[in-house]
Amino acid sequence: MAALETMTFSSNGVSLFSYFHGYMNFSLTKSATALTNYLGTAFLLSLFGGFISDTYLSRFKTCVIFGFLEVLGYALLAVQAHLRQLRPFPCKDVVGPAGCEPASTNQEAMLFTSLYLVALGTGGIKAALPSLGADQFDEMEPEEAAPLSSYFNWYMFFLNLGAIFGVTFVVWINTNQGWDWSFGVCSIAMVISVLVLSMGRSVYRNNTPSGSPLTRILQVFVAAIRNRNLPLPARAEELHELHDKEAEQSETLQRTDQFRFLDHAAIVRQSAVTDTWKTCTVTQVEETKIIVRMLPIILSTVFMNTCLAQLQTFSIQQSTTTDRKIGNFQIPASSIPLIPLLFMSILIPLYDQVFVPTARKFTGIPTGITHLQRVGIGLVLSAISMGVSGIVETHRKSVAVKHNMVDSSDPLPMSIFWIGIQYAIFGVADIFTLVGLLNFFYAESSLGMKSLGTAISWCSFAFGYYTSTVVVNVVNSVSGGWLASDNLNRDKLEYFYWLLAGLSVVNFGVYLLCASWYKHKKVLVKHGDSDYVENS
Repeated sequence: MAALETMTFSSNGVSLFSYFHGYMNFSLTKSATALTNYLGTAFLLSLFGGFISDTYLSRFKTCVIFGFLEVLGYALLAVQAHLRQLRPFPCKDVVGPAGCEPASTNQEAMLFTSLYLVALGTGGIKAALPSLGADQFDEMEPEEAAPLSSYFNWYMFFLNLGAIFGVTFVVWINTNQGWDWSFGVCSIAMVISVLVLSMGRSVYRNNTPSGSPLTRILQVFVAAIRNRNLPLPARAEELHELHDKEAEQSETLQRTDQFRFLDHAAIVRQSAVTDTWKTCTVTQVEETKIIVRMLPIILSTVFMNTCLAQLQTFSIQQSTTTDRKIGNFQIPASSIPLIPLLFMSILIPLYDQVFVPTARKFTGIPTGITHLQRVGIGLVLSAISMGVSGIVETHRKSVAVKHNMVDSSDPLPMSIFWIGIQYAIFGVADIFTLVGLLNFFYAESSLGMKSLGTAISWCSFAFGYYTSTVVVNVVNSVSGGWLASDNLNRDKLEYFYWLLAGLSVVNFGVYLLCASWYKHKKVLVKHGDSDYVENS
């Protein structure tokens, strides 16, 4: 399911700009804004999907229901792309002085309704599907740590596989057969993905929703404020906790020293011990602390995805100015992400089968290196990618000047594979950072909020896309127009890339502080009637 869903999402992520501008007659600015808003919202809605999965539905049911929402969205997009009256005449088809016909309010309403049904569907799947797969491993068993980490590596591999088909096969369809065919194929692919997932329903180990994690978090803050004037007991054992047959949770968390103010929520008040808005368990308090501790980690990875958004816009623009021919075949500009995807598809198996076992011999860590170390390596590589982007852009502009093609629309005598270098490095960064985040947030989340924890990792993408437009506008304003021209050969894109590289280095420093400050959860696990044993 992951491969097919990513195939549909990635193909539209790289080509919807062309649909907005060329078929819905949006301006360049409106097209770019509509695309980044859609992508950002899709990732942000994973929070909603994670909340629904943990609170009301199982992860399996969430994948099925949100999968069909995505099917509906693509079907509506296919209908609009097929029926002439549901969209304006493309500007290229308009003859005479009348100019382009703007999309009507109803046409835009149908477009965005369809598009955000897709965003809602993909958000729910991104939150629930990785957790559903990881649930098939017993994370409480030390010998399962390496297989669980390997699962996330192979999950990323199949995401890449789906993306490869998306930016080649599906993009070829919308380029040569039409957008109605493309959206139709996406709808059919999602139907198949839901059916394939459903075939394994009887053998899945599935979670049981344990109530709203947001309510439990809110209860801790309310109880801590109510009990703020009560003295904390000297021993952690005197704080409120449920044990043995009292406990409904299968996971008991041990108290940690961070955010001691929240410990007031677990002070025993005999008159209110059954009122969870006045007295919470230590496990509930620690569950809240985990979420609070995660926030700096996720915020320190947002800037990397702001850089990714630049690659998905400016790098594609750069590729349109280069020689994209291989023999008699011309690579579509929107297929430039194929280069890093192929590179990643080769590196992921090598990472899982070669690097991890080798690193394990030196570190003694089942996953080779820790999840936070893995994220940090990805952030370093993203900074290098931005620096390389600046160098490549400088070379591209020098070629334009050398051949007197600064104002020419003809392709430069420069291969598109030059642009692929920066994409390839960033692709490797993604192998480390994205998989590291998914693994980290799943492992650190409590049992009652695994989907929500996974969704938090996707929020880094959402905020990265949202801040992308802000960063471009601020840089344009402060720099006096580095990116204000419609001609890349006259813009100062290389300065922008070098600025992003410098800011990425600063961001990495912030991440190091956040990662060193983070305290991992400590779990007391009860197996049957045996004593509790500590895992940390």
